[in-house]
Amino acid sequence: MPQHELQSLTLQFPSTPRGAQLARRHAVRWMGERGYPSASDISCAVALVVGELAANAVQHGRVPGREFGLRLALDRAAGVLRVEVADAASAKRLPTAAPSSRPEGESGRGLLLVDVLAERWGAAPRSPVGKTVWAELCLEI
Repeated sequence: MPQHELQSLTLQFPSTPRGAQLARRHAVRWMGERGYPSASDISCAVALVVGELAANAVQHGRVPGREFGLRLALDRAAGVLRVEVADAASAKRLPTAAPSSRPEGESGRGLLLVDVLAERWGAAPRSPVGKTVWAELCLEI
């Protein structure tokens, strides 16, 4: 397959903790099939980012009876992997920055982790309902 070709994966998962776990596993396996072993830095970063975004979709974006979507887009020529997680919940306020987290807190570190691992990330409304949170990772970490 030519290096300049965009490769992508799009899957749907149940909005449950098990669904988030499956999304992470599929992402790591897909990266391995493209030559990035599960122990590589990029695959580990992908596992963490997909895991955090999927967990957020399950915890904060769950709509009963609706799944969340995962899309990975690998652009070797640009050296970028884009991760997108879409849910059906329309947030009143989309995340625009990683929240500050208290060290003793039990949650709130997910987007901080995404912020550290990704070159850039953001969120956008999804039509007709919902939102997509995305992150772009450099293939050379």
